[in-house]
Parts: sequence; structure tokens; C-alpha cells
Amino acid sequence: MSPVPISQINTGHIDDVQELRKAKPTLVPERFVRDATERPTLQLANRSPIACVAHDHDSYEVPIIDFSKLMKVDKDEGLWRAEISKLKRACQDWGFFQVVNHGIDLSLVEGIEEVAKEFFMLPLEEKQRYPMVAGTVQGYGQAFVFSEDQKLDWCNMFALGVEPQFIRNPKLWPKNPPKFSGTVEDYSREVRKLCQNLLNSIAITLGLKEGTFNEMFGVGVQAIRMNYYPPCSRPDLVLGLSPHSDGSALTVLQQGKGSSVGLQILKDTKWVSVQPVPNALVINIGDTLEVLTNGKYKSVEHRAVTHKEKDRLSIVTFYAPSYEVEIGPLPEMVDEINHPCTYRRYNHGEYSKHYVTSKLQGKKTLDFAKIIN
Repeated sequence: MSPVPISQINTGHIDDVQELRKAKPTLVPERFVRDATERPTLQLANRSPIACVAHDHDSYEVPIIDFSKLMKVDKDEGLWRAEISKLKRACQDWGFFQVVNHGIDLSLVEGIEEVAKEFFMLPLEEKQRYPMVAGTVQGYGQAFVFSEDQKLDWCNMFALGVEPQFIRNPKLWPKNPPKFSGTVEDYSREVRKLCQNLLNSIAITLGLKEGTFNEMFGVGVQAIRMNYYPPCSRPDLVLGLSPHSDGSALTVLQQGKGSSVGLQILKDTKWVSVQPVPNALVINIGDTLEVLTNGKYKSVEHRAVTHKEKDRLSIVTFYAPSYEVEIGPLPEMVDEINHPCTYRRYNHGEYSKHYVTSKLQGKKTLDFAKIIN
């Protein structure tokens, strides 16, 4: 989330979707209407996840990982080995999983949701005191918009750089709601621990030393983004968030309690909805881990859809290496005969800059890292 503005970007007029919904509940401006090939169907957008796939829905249930077993809370070696094995399959076959018993206090999980919702419900004039400048990804507005004819997402975003301190823009941290900043600090600290512990477990699934990723990452870069998706009169025409993979190492998603089902992942060429599990957090592999594992664990394309009657809130944390770190496939992940190196080495700060200055377009940003034969 390197705050690197691009000069002379003409994004054209961008409607605030909450205000649009209030003033003209049935209107969907042309900039939000997707080309026919990109549109979700009403079935995908508004029915249960089981209804989103035509065959053998059991095979499309996102894996659930019990974090307490990874941490050996029960001091049971057998349970730990079984959970490590489940984690390995989840990373290899899905790139997405839900974590239960994650150790983050429920009051904090509820608290971050409360202040996020309070922020989005503020008057527009107050939210616009923290604008997301074109070409950046911090503040309030829409990120990843670079031209006046680019299709827009049916979503309002508020994003902040959290760690290390130098990526923060203090002017963008709101005074209202009063508990906002403190809650973000406390929540981010706990999510950071979760990411670091998960990276240790993921290293073990790869046969690596437990601390491999955390030692390599240095002072990891962490950012938080809150997404609010108002209801949309034509959810079959719009997307809440364009298809993309994440540039992070790990992404942690909290789905708002009572929100519509909106997260979809591309699995076996089908868009599959992720049903929220109570008090669980959704984890996904980012581009950085795909490169480090030489494609053994892949980042996965995902998107958000909207609902005709219900709104949706999500809170997303991105965790990645320090900008100074050089990234490339780990030697243990390369076998010149069976698994030749498919990604080049590069500076993570350069990739981060490339990612935030590109529009969301599937996994296209990862082309930056690929070796072209």
C-alpha cells in the first residue's frame, strides 16, 4: 500500500454509491453497468452459495481451519499434524480458507465492525475530509480507478496504511467515530499476530523452517481497508468489487455480521460464493506467496457481488513483506526438472507500487513477476 500518487489522472465523475442509493434508489449509472461477459447472474448474486454451483456442492465448500489446533492449544500432536495437513490442502487446492478459534477477542471483532459501519454512516461531507487521491489507495472513495471511461465498482472504500509507521497518513485517520483509531490499532495488532502465526504454519506445510517467511519479511507492511456495499436495484448488472488477486502475502477478511453473501472466488472456472461462518475470518494467499512458493500455493481471483435488498460490510487486512525485501522463488521450491523457476526476483516495494497503480484485472498484475520464455 505504498502511497504513490500518479499525476494528471482523469478519473471523471465518480458517484458515491451510498448517496446514489439514497437519492435515486433504482438508478444504476452507465459507468457501473458491466459488459455482458463480466456480469454476475441473479442466481449468483442473490441466492445461497449452495445454489451457486450446479453439481456436487460439497466439493465447493471453502476449507475451515481450526487455528487453536495449529497453535497446539490442546497440546495434542495428532490434532496438530491433522490440521497442518488440512492447511496444506487448503493452500494447495483452494488458496482460500476460513479460520475459526483464531484467538482474536470477539469484542474486538465486533468493535471494528461497529466503528467501520459508524464511519460509513457519517454524512458524505465528513467522509470526504479523508479523500482517496487518484492513484493512491489510502482514504475514502474508490481505489484503482485510472480513467474516465473505466467501469466502477458498486462500493465505497476507506483504507489506511497501518505498519510500519512511515506508510501512515495521519491526516486520513478520522476523529469520528471517537473510538475508530484506537479500535483499528488494537484490531490490527491482533490480526498481525494471526498473520505471523499462519505464515509459520504455512512454512511448515512446505517443509520449510517455521520462521522462514517472518524472518524474510522483516517489519511487515500492513494495511486495512473497509468496504461498504449498499443494496443495488440491479445486482445482475454490477460488481461490488472487480475480479482480482491480492498483491499481499496473506489477506484476512472479516465479513460483516448479518451482511449479504458477497465474496466469490474463482474455483475450477466457476464463481463460488463464500458462506460466512460465525466468528470466522477468511484467509487467502496473495501474489507474494505464489512467487515465493514458485506457484505451489497460488493466489486466487476473487470478486464481490451485490444484493438487491441487503447491504454488506467487509473489513480486509493485507499483510506483506517490508518494501526493501527482495522477492523470488525460494530455492527449496525450485527443481529445474520438475518445477523450474517461473518467477523472477524483484524488489517488493516495486511490485507494491506496480500493484496499486494498476486497475483490478484478474491476476494480470502478477505478470510483473513472471519469467517470459
